[in-house]
Amino acid sequence: MYNFSKRLLDIIVSFLALIILSPILLPLIIVLKFSAEGYVFYFQDRIGKDRVNFKIIKFATMLKDSPNLASGSITLSGDWRVTKPGKFLRKTKINELPQIINILKGDISLVGPRPLVTKTFSAYNEDVQSKIYNVKPGLTGIGSIIFRDEESIISAVKDEDPHEFYKRIIAPYKGELEMWYQSNCSFLLDLQLIFMTAWVILVPTSKLYEKWFKDLPKRSFK
Repeated sequence: MYNFSKRLLDIIVSFLALIILSPILLPLIIVLKFSAEGYVFYFQDRIGKDRVNFKIIKFATMLKDSPNLASGSITLSGDWRVTKPGKFLRKTKINELPQIINILKGDISLVGPRPLVTKTFSAYNEDVQSKIYNVKPGLTGIGSIIFRDEESIISAVKDEDPHEFYKRIIAPYKGELEMWYQSNCSFLLDLQLIFMTAWVILVPTSKLYEKWFKDLPKRSFK
């Protein structure tokens, strides 16, 4: 029943979102087409449910060859690879909106662990790797909410390679969070996480999730 309700919610919300947001999406497509490098969408292989790859869709915010430049798959604060329109799109999370199409197709859900590229996925320990995509990945989730400022956290580290810091500090905690989600997943929790996502976009410094979800794994770093 939960899986049916979850998929029904995905279809209804994503379909309505495409209609409601079309006045925003269409002008953005035109702006991106005639700015920066002239490409609108960014397609990337991500790991989906049962570790089957799919193409995720985002608005293009970085230089075309950015995966092969600088910090590769990790984006830092003030990253020079981000285009001028891309800075705004990333800050407001509007660059994620084309993933509504992925939701409608069934590649991802509204709520779930973020679908990762292989290199970032490999930072998880073997136990998490074997379990994290037993559920469908999502547009948002508990890991996305708590690490909404991930770029800033990584950028603040000056004496360690960003990939090593991610593997040593961020990935273990993200893994714990996603295992917490799988242990507690319900239709109500999904609705709470959708609301919480909107809330932290409006109030980025909010820690309301700590009051709502008192049994979350403890964060060992600032």
